[in-house]
Amino acid sequence: MGRWVDEARKIKALMEFAGAKLIDEDAAKLMERGGKAFWPEWDASAAYAVGDRAVYGGLLWRCLQAHVAQATWTPTDAPSLWTRVLTSDSGEPLPWVQPESTNPYMKGDRVTHGGKIWVSIIDNNVWEPGVYGWEEAVE
Repeated sequence: MGRWVDEARKIKALMEFAGAKLIDEDAAKLMERGGKAFWPEWDASAAYAVGDRAVYGGLLWRCLQAHVAQATWTPTDAPSLWTRVLTSDSGEPLPWVQPESTNPYMKGDRVTHGGKIWVSIIDNNVWEPGVYGWEEAVE
């Protein structure tokens, strides 16, 4: 049985290597399709570099500042260290997600919501598209 465990660990390492190479847009799409195995689970004792991604609470997060994690510095509890992957690097719209006040949408960010594409017309936008701060995109 040890050989199969070793092989599974090698495959997991390769998947995490591949996941680290994706841009946010592709990473978010892969997560939507159940691809969380492409990133490591957040680890309270790991060292993280800027741009590293980790899965926490079933969601994908990107490291904002290099640090060695601590149990109380979870992605949800340390917004200065982590941001949830919400937007794509290429500008392709991703499904709208209610952001935290520390991780808002910025002017020009594009999302899909209610069967439409929306563009944020303000910075620090935490509103739902159609309520405030968004314009429907004309494609």
